[in-house]
Amino acid sequence: MRLFDRTQIRCQAAAGHSLPEAIFAVCLVGVMFISLYAGFSASFSIIRSARYNLRATEILTQQTERLRLLNWNQVLDTQNYLRPNFVAPYDPEDSWTNPAGPFYEGTIEAAIPTDWPAAYRDQARLITIKLSWTNLIGTTPVVNQRQIQTCVSRYGMQSYFATP
Repeated sequence: MRLFDRTQIRCQAAAGHSLPEAIFAVCLVGVMFISLYAGFSASFSIIRSARYNLRATEILTQQTERLRLLNWNQVLDTQNYLRPNFVAPYDPEDSWTNPAGPFYEGTIEAAIPTDWPAAYRDQARLITIKLSWTNLIGTTPVVNQRQIQTCVSRYGMQSYFATP
């Protein structure tokens, strides 16, 4: 039976890591920090883009709800009520001189629906609201667009559909 000397065991336990192992560990930690930073940067960019999309949805919904309050004569009046162009800031309470985000440029188009029966065409309008804005991803400008369509009729949609 062979017995180990206690001094041999202590010397082996006190031995350090070699230089290649230390360099590999430092490189591994460096790659992990760079990956962590890239992940944070990408997630902040995704969150900012989601906020811009959410604001665009709010503006489209606001314009659509505004349409519901107009009567038929106001829908046909494109000078005073249903203006073809509008601009909205990212922050509704933001100043126009120092904006915190992009400006949303919108257009409203009222067209006579062509696929409806002839008797109903002049009594309804197909309203298309388009919205576009430019945001930056890094230093690259990216143009985004959203749109929504709705129908407005002279006497309301409920009179155009048969009830069971």
